[in-house]
Amino acid sequence: MGFLLSKSMDANLKKQQEFMLHTGRLQMERQIIMQDQMRQRQMAMQVAWSREFIKYFGTFFTVVSVGTIIGAYKKKKPGLMAPIVPLSFVLAYQMDSAYGTLIYRMRGEAESIMMSERDRLDLPHGTPTFDSIEKARRARSSLSSFLDK
Repeated sequence: MGFLLSKSMDANLKKQQEFMLHTGRLQMERQIIMQDQMRQRQMAMQVAWSREFIKYFGTFFTVVSVGTIIGAYKKKKPGLMAPIVPLSFVLAYQMDSAYGTLIYRMRGEAESIMMSERDRLDLPHGTPTFDSIEKARRARSSLSSFLDK
């Protein structure tokens, strides 16, 4: 009788472990998908911000360029056009960021760093562990002394 009960309990335990494994896997897949969607949304916001910035900075650059060119022509001082040079670099960078291949070049460089310069990515004191996080949480908690008693 005890043997049959034990066999039944073992079967139920195995089914429960399989269910927990399946549930854990589903939860992990959902978290990965959610994090990827959040990353995509953040990247889209960054590109949208760059494109919006181009509108304002492009207008500013045009006004400054026209103003300095007219001023340099009227005063006969070509040095007045000097601000156009650094502003054009900023405009070119923002255009590359908003509409060009900057993001692809950055991704390629990041992949290269992850492959060949892995040591640059190490965190100070290593990767946080459950114990280190719990220790920090308890140190900050005003209830820790009360709960430890």
